[in-house]
Amino acid sequence: MNTNSTAQIASRKRLWTGRVITALPALFLLADGVAKLFKPVPVVQGTLQLGFTEAVIVPLGLLLTACTILYLIPRTAVLGAVLLTGYLGGAVATHLRANPSWFTLLFPVMMGSLVWCGLWLRNGRLRAMMPVVGDPRAV
Repeated sequence: MNTNSTAQIASRKRLWTGRVITALPALFLLADGVAKLFKPVPVVQGTLQLGFTEAVIVPLGLLLTACTILYLIPRTAVLGAVLLTGYLGGAVATHLRANPSWFTLLFPVMMGSLVWCGLWLRNGRLRAMMPVVGDPRAV
C-alpha cells in the first residue's frame, strides 16, 4: 500500500468520524430547538424554572434551530459553530445562576466540545488553523 492511498484512507476515516461526531450534538440541538417551537409542558416548565418568561421560548427555539442548521451546512459550518458556542455559553451561565449542578453545567460544555471536534475532523482548513500538534521547528 503506497503512502497516497494510506493518506486517502485516513482522510476518509477522519471525515466519517467527524460526520458521526457532528451528528450527535446536531441531533440533540435540533430536537431541542424544534421542541421549543411547539412549547410542550416540560419545556415551558423548565424555562420558567430557569427564570425566563414563556415569551422567550419560541425565539430561543428559532435561534437554536437556525444556528444548528448553519452548523450542518459545510459552507457556513464555522459560523454555525461560533454561534452555537455563544448559545451554549449562555446556557452554562444560565444554569450556573439557576441550577449549579455539575451535570447541568457540563452538558452544554460537552455539546460545544463535540460541535468543535466534529467540525475540526470534517474541515481541513480548520485543522490547518488549529493543529493539535504544532510544528516543532516553529518554537
